[in-house]
Amino acid sequence: MTTSTSEPAELIRAEAKALGFDLCRFTDIDEAWPAAARLERFVAEGRHGEMEWLAETLPRRRHPRAMWQDARSAIVLGLNYGPDRDPLAILGEPAKGAISVYAQGDDYHELMKARVKALARWLQARFGGELKVFVDTAPLLEKPLAERAGLGWQGKHTNLVSREFGSWLFLGSILTSLELPPDPPEPEACGSCRACLDVCPTAAFPAPFQLDARRCISYLTIELKGPIPREFRAALGNRIFGCDDCLAVCPWNKFARAAREQKLHARETLRAPALAELSRLDEAAFRALFAKSPVKRTGRDRFVRNVLYAIGNAGEPALATEALRLLDDPSPVVRGAAVWALSRLLAAAEFERLRTERLPLERDESVRDEWVTPPPLVPAEAGTQAEAAG
Repeated sequence: MTTSTSEPAELIRAEAKALGFDLCRFTDIDEAWPAAARLERFVAEGRHGEMEWLAETLPRRRHPRAMWQDARSAIVLGLNYGPDRDPLAILGEPAKGAISVYAQGDDYHELMKARVKALARWLQARFGGELKVFVDTAPLLEKPLAERAGLGWQGKHTNLVSREFGSWLFLGSILTSLELPPDPPEPEACGSCRACLDVCPTAAFPAPFQLDARRCISYLTIELKGPIPREFRAALGNRIFGCDDCLAVCPWNKFARAAREQKLHARETLRAPALAELSRLDEAAFRALFAKSPVKRTGRDRFVRNVLYAIGNAGEPALATEALRLLDDPSPVVRGAAVWALSRLLAAAEFERLRTERLPLERDESVRDEWVTPPPLVPAEAGTQAEAAG
């Protein structure tokens, strides 16, 4: 069954709103897909880092019809996850960990998927046709699709910006064989603003509207499996999972509002968790704390690695005790991060004593490399405090 009247579109929008979505718009998928060329350049230049799945799925990302030849329209859905407080305030509390806003509540993949599937079932029962559902887990370029449908535009930070919700939208999509009247696209409205580019701690934007994921803190703390390159560690600060800086400074956030979906609100345990407590998580405790959070997919070892870098950046010698304990952790990536943290917190003489004691016993090359690389300079007062604490 096909239709080109506007009535089904309004009924679909009403049903999407009833299911809790904040935006629902439509686009056809007949035209060329310039987003594919941008992605191909991104991969060709190696800016995807270790995300090999991006390179492997390039052919399927070239156009929505590469995912499904019979698709005629796309229904693009937006769910607001705006925070109820300044997400950058936590950066001023170095002994606490900063977790990206999207990961402080329940896993949006599960929440969105259930609702998108519910809308898809309703759609098929009401209007027929064939369809496929997507929520950030398949090779469909959802941000360009959302831009074409008019939910917003891809800002200079490459994320979607909405006039209504700023930079705080989760996206879901339905490709359908129905022919729905397309909504007009949203023109780019960043103007001369550079706020998102200039705030980036690691200079991850080589130019406006371009991202080098290899420098992005979200990539480094979530996707990168091994040690984070030394050149970026100090810039991490206390960011232990993702980074909200470029999103949070967007001027369009002045129109944003806190998410109405309670499950997306931050859990109190994840708003400002103490680094010392997080460093003590074993596998079972990690899984329990992040049972419903996107953080769980990173795994305990990588997460504790991030916590240790933050401990090294905290400038509090009392935290050296936590890093010392993790020198015996089974995971090399944790042990290596512990070495780096101690090189930042201990006086030079104390760190040298540890190196002499530990280096002959270490068999992992990446950890040995941490021991033999000259430690950063530690302010004299920090060393004095460390010796006193010891």
